[in-house]
Amino acid sequence: MEKVRVRFPPSPTGYLHIGGARIALFNWLFARKHGGVLVLRIEDTDVERSTKEAVQEILDGLTWMGIDWDEGPYFQSEFAEEHRQVARRLLDEGHAYRCFCPRELLEAKRQEAMRLHQSYQYDGACRNLPEDEAEERERRGEPFVIRFKVPREEGSVVWKDAVFGLEERAYKDIEDFVILRSNGSPVYLLSNMVDDHRDRITHVIRGQDHRANTPKQVLLYRALGWEVPLFAHISLTLDPKRRKISKRIHGDVVTVRYYKEKGFLPWAFCNFIALLGWSPGDDREILSREELIEAFSLERLSRSNSIFNYDPEDPRLIADPKALNINAHYIRTMALEDLVPHVKAQLEAKGLWDPSFESERRDWFMRTVDLIRARFFTLEDFSTQGRAYFSEEYPIDERAWKNLTAHESIPHWLEEIASRLETLESFDSEATERVIRDSASEWSVKVGLVTNAIRAAVTGQTVGPGLFDVLVLVGRERVIARLRKIAGELKEGKRGP
Repeated sequence: MEKVRVRFPPSPTGYLHIGGARIALFNWLFARKHGGVLVLRIEDTDVERSTKEAVQEILDGLTWMGIDWDEGPYFQSEFAEEHRQVARRLLDEGHAYRCFCPRELLEAKRQEAMRLHQSYQYDGACRNLPEDEAEERERRGEPFVIRFKVPREEGSVVWKDAVFGLEERAYKDIEDFVILRSNGSPVYLLSNMVDDHRDRITHVIRGQDHRANTPKQVLLYRALGWEVPLFAHISLTLDPKRRKISKRIHGDVVTVRYYKEKGFLPWAFCNFIALLGWSPGDDREILSREELIEAFSLERLSRSNSIFNYDPEDPRLIADPKALNINAHYIRTMALEDLVPHVKAQLEAKGLWDPSFESERRDWFMRTVDLIRARFFTLEDFSTQGRAYFSEEYPIDERAWKNLTAHESIPHWLEEIASRLETLESFDSEATERVIRDSASEWSVKVGLVTNAIRAAVTGQTVGPGLFDVLVLVGRERVIARLRKIAGELKEGKRGP
C-alpha cells in the first residue's frame, strides 16, 4: 500500500458535532493504524455562515479528543482560484460547457416535473451550443454556469467503496452537473475533489450523505486524468426515532463541547463514538487508544445506520446510556494518577479547588478521589455529588431531606452522635461504627434510620461509599460540625444549607 493520506474537512458553520467527530476519529484511526498522514482542511467557502469562532471550536474539540493532525489546517477558500482554473481546464478540453439557461426557466421545468410526479434532470439545452456562439455570449457578459458533460452513450461509471463494495451508476441517471456558478464560485463537489487531489489523499473516509456525490467526482477525476482515491462511506447516526442527529432537534447533546462540559473523559467519548457504526469484530466495548488503533479497519464499518439512544424529550438523560456507562468505566478503573488532573480541572472550573490538595493534603485528596469515584458516571459528579468532600457549602438533595425528617428525634440523635464521636480516643471506621450502632440500639430504633440521617447531614446525599469510611475521610472536626449545624437547622425549621 502507498503511504496512506486521509483528510478531515469540516465546515466551520457551527459546533463540532458527534457526526463530524466520528468521521474525524475514523480518519485518525486509519492514519495511525497504517503510519499515514491526517490532513485537516477547513472547508470555509460558505462565506456567510463560516466564522472564526466555529473554526476555533473545531480545533478545540479535536484537541480535547486527542485527535492530532499532521498537516494543516488548510483553508479551502485560499484555493478558490485553483478550483476555477480546473473548471476552465475541463471547459477548454471539451469535458464541460457553458450553460446560459436562466434560473427561472430551470425552476419552472423542475416544478413541471414535480407536477407530473417525475424526477427532474437538466435536459442539456445548452450542451450542443456551437463554441463560437458560447464564447460570444460570454464576451457580451451574459451570465452562465459551467456544467460537466456527462457521457451520453450507453454505459455507467463504476468505482470501489471500502464499505459498500463495487458501486455503479448509469450515465443516464446523472445529469450534466454544475461545477462553476455564474458568480465564478466553484461548487462543493469540484472544490472538494480538487483539494483531495492536491493533498494527495489516498482514502476518502466520509459520511454516507456524500455517497451521491461520488459518481460525479469519479467522472471529474477521470476526465482530468487523476487517480481516483478509495472511497469509504460511513453510515449515518440516527436517534431512536430514526431521525438524523442534529443540533436543531437534539440541542447541545450532539456537540463535542457538551460532552467536555458534562464531564466526559476525552478517550471515553472517543471509545463511545467509535462504536457507532463500527465493531472490533468481537464483544469488546472498552478499548484503549492502542487497542482501537490496532483493531480498526474499514472493512468493519457497518452499512447500517447506528442509533444514538438519546431522547431530547426525556430530561432525566444527559447522554446516550452507553456513553455514560463507558465513561463511568474509565472514571472508576483508570490509574488514579491519570484521573486526578481531570478531577482537578473540574474542581477548578467550579471554584472548589484548594492548592493544599497538591501539597500537605495531597494524600487525603488522592484517597478521597479513589473512594468516591466508584459510583460516579462523569467528572461533573465530583463537583455535585462529591461537593461535600471539598467544600462546606454543599446542597442537601430532596431524598436526603426526607431521611433527615423521617423521625422527630433525629435532631437530638445527630447532636448526641456528635458528642459521642468527639470523645472517641481513635476516630477510625471501626470506632465510629460501634458508636453509631450502640446508639441506635440504646434508642431502640433501626440503625439504618440513624445512618441515613448522618449520611444526609454529612454529605447531602442518600448514597455513596460506606458511611464509616466516609466519616473518617471527611474528618472528625468537620463531621461533628456538620452534625451539629444540621441538627440546629432542623430544630429551627430551616431547610439546610
